[in-house]
Amino acid sequence: MRRALLLPGVQLFLTSAIVLFAELLLIRWIPANVTYIGFFSNLIVMASFLGIGVGILVGRRHQLRGFAVHGPLLAVLVVLVQVARIDVRPAVEGSFLGGLAHAADPNLVVIPLVFTLVAAVLTALALPLGPLLRALPPLRAYAIEIGGSLSGIVVFTAVSAAGAPPPVWFAILALALAARNAFRPGRAALIGSASFTVILTLATLAQYVTGDVWSPYYRISMLYPPNAQAVLAVNGIPHQNFYALNSPKREAFYDQIYRWLPDRRFDRVLVIGAGNGTDVAGALAHGAKSVDAVEIDPRILELGERLAPDRPYADPRVREIVDDGRAELRRSTRTYDLIVFALTDSLTLASSSGNLRLESFLYTEESFASARDHLAPDGVVVVYNYYYRPFLVAKLSRMLQDVFGTPTVVRSYGGNETNFGAAFAAGPGIHPAGALGDRVDPAVDVAAAGPIATDDWPFLYLETRRIDSLYLGVLAAILAISLAGTIVAARIAGTRLTRISPHFFALGAAFLLLETKNLATFGLLFGTTWMVNALVFAAILLSVLAAIAVTSRVRIRGWLPYVLLGLSLLAVFAVPPERLLFDPPVLRYAVASVLAFLPVFFANLVFTASFRDTRGADMAFASNVLGAVVGGCLEYLALIVGYRDLGLLIAGLYALALVFARLRLFGDRDIVSWEAAIR
Repeated sequence: MRRALLLPGVQLFLTSAIVLFAELLLIRWIPANVTYIGFFSNLIVMASFLGIGVGILVGRRHQLRGFAVHGPLLAVLVVLVQVARIDVRPAVEGSFLGGLAHAADPNLVVIPLVFTLVAAVLTALALPLGPLLRALPPLRAYAIEIGGSLSGIVVFTAVSAAGAPPPVWFAILALALAARNAFRPGRAALIGSASFTVILTLATLAQYVTGDVWSPYYRISMLYPPNAQAVLAVNGIPHQNFYALNSPKREAFYDQIYRWLPDRRFDRVLVIGAGNGTDVAGALAHGAKSVDAVEIDPRILELGERLAPDRPYADPRVREIVDDGRAELRRSTRTYDLIVFALTDSLTLASSSGNLRLESFLYTEESFASARDHLAPDGVVVVYNYYYRPFLVAKLSRMLQDVFGTPTVVRSYGGNETNFGAAFAAGPGIHPAGALGDRVDPAVDVAAAGPIATDDWPFLYLETRRIDSLYLGVLAAILAISLAGTIVAARIAGTRLTRISPHFFALGAAFLLLETKNLATFGLLFGTTWMVNALVFAAILLSVLAAIAVTSRVRIRGWLPYVLLGLSLLAVFAVPPERLLFDPPVLRYAVASVLAFLPVFFANLVFTASFRDTRGADMAFASNVLGAVVGGCLEYLALIVGYRDLGLLIAGLYALALVFARLRLFGDRDIVSWEAAIR
């Protein structure tokens, strides 16, 4: 048993699984506690890539015992996150802001500090990777590494599906590390065990004191203010109120459509973003015969079943659907008299890549067109929420007007220019608008809307196609920290930065962008649920294993893999995802999978064909993951160009990698470094 556990292949598998599991743990746990970090979509991902790359570099010379080093580092990170827990939202324009914007800016000290600590933890965990990658033939080592990473994804996905809290996550990580370091007694094991005892104690106390519930998307807290209704908060942000139908505090926009059309009864109602049931209760109270309640988060739905004052989910007229709202619109064959987009402001991102919120594809012109197609001949679509800028009213009004061909009916409610409610209505059943009298705001200037949100550019909350200066500042800090960390790691390892392979660096940046584009495509086609994201990540790793299998059996050289990759990228560019929104779903999935994963497969053929012959597997792998940090920064360009044109940047990076390959600038693969080659 001891000999088996110490085999390089077994150690590599366990280390890769641990690194991936720890990365996913930190991606879920940190943004849920330090709220504003959750609005920088891939901060933790980039820190993880930096840590893995630096860990491999340092591990070339110093085979330190990661168990001893990472335990105290992780303990410091846990303390920092608990101390820095800020339950507010940043007041900055961005694709991540929806309703209320609180007057609190992100802490620009905590953000780089968390980034650095995450990178340090992953560095410690990845220290054994360098020697282990060198101990085996490159392709075999890569296959084992991918297999371990896939196992880490599977375990964390299962834990998330079970609704397990953070103490369970940390306990699993501790057990995995104990298994990897079994039969290595001494001070390292003692320090590691003591550190994890502290971490588990802190995590358990935090869970016990707060009583939080963890869904696949949120840290959910129930707040009970004195002499007030209960409030549901997610990731520290007040999210939903449990108001009864007769409560004077119940927002006016819930019932605006019924005041606009007092003599109309909506028999069949679809509520997208049903949440705790407030909107469902309103539809039932106004005579609905059936209500389809769509909610993406199963835990929020469960809390609504138990705590909603009017008990709407106990009514037999209600059909509960746990799914993404856009996916349900695409899948459903029903027609409705009323479709409600009910405060679908998710307050969180759909994944760690892609800058996508859970509701991003709900608020596009194509989504409203899909809702229109499900309306009865005299049906109505209603949208309401709190908004923080007037341009959002103009943008939503224009989008609905474009889809329905008639002016959008709008009513706003109090507040100020940074916090006001508004309700929108469109559809054949709402006109003529003049019959509504003074219950309608003056006509909205739709010309002031700016760029509208589409499936290619699904960023409703951006006024213009730009990257906010705050994000640019944070990205600059990340690149500076990454460069400094890489330089220090190279000196510790006794190597030069010129030994980092520009070829594998470019491949890493390109592949990160390709992965981001795939997540966006599948989020559009199948929903931005946590399960879809997990399946996409798993499919990407499986395509890597398929590429390794092909490369190990077929000698692929020269231009061929690049030509195949270029053709597949061209096909994806020529057939945008919105053209794949056809039925039946099985055919849609098959065609979408082929188009999305052919570039992934050929990109991995490019990588594995180069990786197979490298003389320095550890330096090639380190170069690849460090390149992914740059790719994570380039990902924000989607906020300007959209996801389709992101494919042009991906193609450009792979073309650059081809140039480096033809110039033989592979770093350790050749006798000379690229510095010497340039000279």
